[in-house]
Amino acid sequence: MKIGIIGSMHFSEKMLGVAEDLKRLGHEPILSNFVQLFPGKDDTEKEKIKLEQKFEEDAMKRDWATMEKADALLVINLERHGIANYIGGNTLFELAAGYFNGKQIFLYNPIPDISYYKTELEAVKPVILNKDLGKMD
Repeated sequence: MKIGIIGSMHFSEKMLGVAEDLKRLGHEPILSNFVQLFPGKDDTEKEKIKLEQKFEEDAMKRDWATMEKADALLVINLERHGIANYIGGNTLFELAAGYFNGKQIFLYNPIPDISYYKTELEAVKPVILNKDLGKMD
């Protein structure tokens, strides 16, 4: 299965590791066009890169064009800003686009307790993996 890996670019190191794990399981991972730029950078550097990409390179549209090739989306949702299983705004956009385009949605960890959009996340009926990539069939 072709699996688009999405999430905050602050999780880029984890995304790259998960991509390797998916390959070993026989899947074809699809990553952001920009993910290779983030490993090894601190949060301030990552934020600067993200803003430049969004405004100067139309990163959101470019990444969605890449993710459209996927059969499913895997959201890497880890702890960030003191929120367990964080899903940020850009990831929420990509997840919604995937849902509206009929892609199966997987969450690496459970749905975060973010009151503003927890219900919407529940409504797309994601498969919660609890870090077990073997559940993706």
